[in-house]
Amino acid sequence: MGPGPSDVNPRILNAMARPTLGHLDPLFIELMDQTKQLLQYAFKTENALTMPISAPGSAGMEACFVNLVEPGDKVLVCINGVFGNRMVENVERCGGEAITVNNTWGEQTDLNVVEDTLKANPDIKILAFVHAETSTGVRNEAKALCELAKKYDCLSIVDAVTSLGGVELDVDGWSIDAIYSGSQKCLSCVPGISPVSFSERAVNVIQNRKTKVQSWFLDMNLIVGYWGQGAKRAYHHTAPVNSMYAMYEALLILKEEGLENAWQRHALGHEKLAQGLSELGLELTVDSAYRLPQLNVVKIPDGVDDAAVRKQLLEDFNLEIGAGLGDHAGKVWRIGLMGYACKPRNIDHCLAALRTVLK
Repeated sequence: MGPGPSDVNPRILNAMARPTLGHLDPLFIELMDQTKQLLQYAFKTENALTMPISAPGSAGMEACFVNLVEPGDKVLVCINGVFGNRMVENVERCGGEAITVNNTWGEQTDLNVVEDTLKANPDIKILAFVHAETSTGVRNEAKALCELAKKYDCLSIVDAVTSLGGVELDVDGWSIDAIYSGSQKCLSCVPGISPVSFSERAVNVIQNRKTKVQSWFLDMNLIVGYWGQGAKRAYHHTAPVNSMYAMYEALLILKEEGLENAWQRHALGHEKLAQGLSELGLELTVDSAYRLPQLNVVKIPDGVDDAAVRKQLLEDFNLEIGAGLGDHAGKVWRIGLMGYACKPRNIDHCLAALRTVLK
């Protein structure tokens, strides 16, 4: 019950154990097509360029930036945790210029400051932000930020690593241009796959670049030949076939439950956990108006040894919770309620274990 990877559904583990097909086998091509359709459902999009990248969420992030950012491009990056800073790294490595809006860890990105920055820099090409900041447990206003991007004629790049399948996310409804996620959070899949989706507007930018995409492996112009819909496939790389079985099964489970039902389950799980933590005298650090239900950040009480508590939880109760990152190191715990792990039995176990250890 940490910040990820989350518990993997046994159905997904069973799917991985099936015989490995060739990466151009007709049956595998069929599974690729079905996986794309399920991803479009999960993202709420009709984007043709929607696929799982054969690498973890960090590669999905890089895929979005290397395909859309060219040398000299200005990119506005919103930072209110660890993963905004990683976006800046990507912009700079692409030769772009990162302009940042910084907010205190644990607070939302300030929409007014973002708009003021866009007004002051009319040549900004892209607005990039993290929807669900895993380091702080904050949900940024993705819809409003994308509206600002559209208003000022920018593309939007959205980090949905921790939000996909856990909270409301609407790629087409919010006019998101490029988005990436990870398999190991609310989808409860094994780590190592990164779903991405690009709008027609973003595809047009990719196809009309002045320079080559700096990454051969992540160049969408090349990958689309392998992940194209229904057509003859061109060899690009050997896909991690069994991991793709796992991704397909994870998305199928999400479809069977229903997106809205999954969001509701995470919300109800959070309410149960929050009430139990309050009864233990523990305080959640993020305002309830923008708190992530799937990633709960708990203030460590004065005089309590962070590492000792986590060590005892793991050794005595077989329970993992996460430590704080960056500015939050040693100050908070991060309790995950993601995907398959988000169920009453786990929450009861977590609360009982914390009660015993803190005593």
